[in-house]
Amino acid sequence: MRERFWHAGCTEMGMSIRVLIVDDYEDWRRTVRDLLQEHPELQVICEASDGLEAVHKAEELHPDLILLDIGLPKLNGIEAARQIRQLSPSSKIIFLSQDNSLDPEELALSTGAQGYVQKARAGSELLSAVEAVLRGERFVSGSIKGYKLTESLEAKTTHRHEVQFYSDDTIFVDSFTRFIAAALKADNPAIVLVTKSHRESLLQRLKAERVDVDAAIRQGTYISLDAANTLNTIMVDGLPDPILFFEGITGLIEAASKAAKAEHPRVAFCGERVGLLWAEGRTEAAIRLEQLCNDLTIRYDVDILCAYPLSSFRGEEDRHDFRNICSKHSAVHSH
Repeated sequence: MRERFWHAGCTEMGMSIRVLIVDDYEDWRRTVRDLLQEHPELQVICEASDGLEAVHKAEELHPDLILLDIGLPKLNGIEAARQIRQLSPSSKIIFLSQDNSLDPEELALSTGAQGYVQKARAGSELLSAVEAVLRGERFVSGSIKGYKLTESLEAKTTHRHEVQFYSDDTIFVDSFTRFIAAALKADNPAIVLVTKSHRESLLQRLKAERVDVDAAIRQGTYISLDAANTLNTIMVDGLPDPILFFEGITGLIEAASKAAKAEHPRVAFCGERVGLLWAEGRTEAAIRLEQLCNDLTIRYDVDILCAYPLSSFRGEEDRHDFRNICSKHSAVHSH
């Protein structure tokens, strides 16, 4: 049995898999620890009893695997997982929860976690979940109605969420034109949320590139909206509201997909709303919006391109937040 875990997740013999267990009940942590002891290579390096402690321990220790409860004091498991993904992105997360319904499971996995095991089935499924996750697969308890037991993590989470840091408007227009043109020429739709001046520049440039953008507008596959106006519709108390965000974008995605000629349309979604937030000094709001965009790629077939003006970054002072933004994206471009 020992070889199964080495082949699943380790690159060299003798390498242990470092595990952090997070639950507010000591008896449950002991139960999980006893299950893991069946495999000596699964080394429990720490335990935590609340969400804040879990975040701090993850940042300090960078464990290979975190077994995380949802209903935690001080900071719930969902928000703890989001923060851990920023502070220790290489740590794999498996949620252990009392709930066996689909909604909490979808919310949990939207954080970037790789597994979800119902506590009542931990005795029979936890080790299988660990093995699957270390192998690069997603694992969901068989008791969750409407979800397959295991699913390829790559197939589920592969997405394109890229960022362009640009030094002048020419670079901005060039990168967005390439992104939009590639989608429209493949009969896929494009949704564009940019400033008024950039909307006009993009329209002219697309036409110069012989993209029949007028036909796409009539067909409903090219949707161009003002970034500032749409941003105002999703903000609550200075931060983007998840419900308003998804309410606003879901209708656009569904309408554009329905209008597309492609058999399985993939929406190109690009904009500079995050760049506007950053330029105004609203760093937390920009980072929160980036996370919502990552959540969007899990729910829909979308490719996303964001843009930030390099002039809005203040060098060493913004280094930490700059890295945080880069970590939210599948690719980073800077010109």
